[in-house]
Amino acid sequence: MTPRADHLTVEVVELIGTVVARYHEEYEHAAAEHSLTGAQARVLGLLAREPMPMRRIARSLKCEPSNVTGIVDRLESRGLVERRPDPADRRVKLAAPTDAGLATAAQLRDSLDFAREPLGELSVAERALLKELLQRMLGISPE
Repeated sequence: MTPRADHLTVEVVELIGTVVARYHEEYEHAAAEHSLTGAQARVLGLLAREPMPMRRIARSLKCEPSNVTGIVDRLESRGLVERRPDPADRRVKLAAPTDAGLATAAQLRDSLDFAREPLGELSVAERALLKELLQRMLGISPE
């Protein structure tokens, strides 16, 4: 029998759910301001960190590579992404942001105010602790 979650855990899970929902809502709105879908904006955000092959994008987004191909095709037709050979393996194509794609990704990131404003009310120590706790929850090694 699975033990029942305590009241505090239930409240924390609900708050995390609210944060995630608000983040997605704002992200979709920011994407629409640039005539992008949320998926296109997420791919552009990933590629702004580093060029990557379609399969890796698909793993990151937890979707099929064929879906990513369509998304990258649409971003490429808008001049935001280009395909280029992987210098480590020329058989592999990397999707990479163009200068316009990097600028759009930065504008998207800068327009996400909902979390930045409340986080700004926390002290540096509180933000560092929150980051550490979230990394522990996700099994991510601290940077």
